[in-house]
Amino acid sequence: MDMRNSVYAACALALALATAGAHAQDTLSVPASTAASTAGPARGLSMAQVEQRYGAPAKKYDAVGQPPITRWVYPGFVVFFEYNLVIHTVAQSSR
Repeated sequence: MDMRNSVYAACALALALATAGAHAQDTLSVPASTAASTAGPARGLSMAQVEQRYGAPAKKYDAVGQPPITRWVYPGFVVFFEYNLVIHTVAQSSR
């Protein structure tokens, strides 16, 4: 539960920082190359569906905590699973 709370807290902080000072008339433009690089598995897909659509991950981390959270690393994104279902996908920077 601790790791899931940490993930939620990090997402909330990122959202708060991203919207700080934003106004209704502001427009966010995302280059096509950036939008494509953030693509990844949608929430609710099973591990089998992710592996079928995206292939084998570059690295699989063992499950930790209760409920068990598993992390798979792909080039460009990381997928987090609760039990065997996707709960979050995070884009990695291409630095």
